[in-house]
Amino acid sequence: MSAEPTRVAAFFDLDRTLIRGSANYPLAIAAFRFGLVPWRELISDTVNAVRFQRHGSTDDGSAALRERILRAVKGLRQSEIIHLGDAVTPRLVGRLIPESAQLLAEHQSRGEDRVVVSASPIEIVGRFATALGLEGAVATRGELDEEGRYTGRLTGEFCYAKGKVVEIEKLAAERGYDLARCYAYSDSVSDLPMLERVGHPVVVNPDRELRALAAERGWPVVEAARKRP
Repeated sequence: MSAEPTRVAAFFDLDRTLIRGSANYPLAIAAFRFGLVPWRELISDTVNAVRFQRHGSTDDGSAALRERILRAVKGLRQSEIIHLGDAVTPRLVGRLIPESAQLLAEHQSRGEDRVVVSASPIEIVGRFATALGLEGAVATRGELDEEGRYTGRLTGEFCYAKGKVVEIEKLAAERGYDLARCYAYSDSVSDLPMLERVGHPVVVNPDRELRALAAERGWPVVEAARKRP
């Protein structure tokens, strides 16, 4: 018989929760500089980044981004994307929201694990988590062939909406997290499944729909500065 789960973790969405804006735009800049993304797609990513900053994510927009990323990396070696991750990580760390940094410190002081949960590629999210000294990352994983090249398909779930719940449940089973005692932080109503799965949901700079739900359910709201002081 397996032991009852006893560990506690805090699961943090990445975009607009831990960092200002989206991780995908700095990634697109780096990909363009490495010759992996054409100029036209970079312009599109710029427009989408501005829209995201103002309005947050949408299911349709996230699905379209997933398909475009899978097409873009098909045939590339994982080492090339890891190289992009190394290039973009310092910029993402520089976007860390101070109030969110304080939350990370509070969980660390209580001996609780801190895990980033994001739809972005694990090669990026994992390096960001490591740079901050966090205990883990859950993110979208591309399937690799025997030569270490992306096939254009996913391994596991697209780490968005209900997909995040599937992935954190896997991690909880591996590490012994008691999800009823765990925390989840997000700005977007798209993360409602993750927020509802844990015992302590917290919203950070929530979008309009999530703010209304938080008020209705009595969830804590963290108001973080959207721009650098």
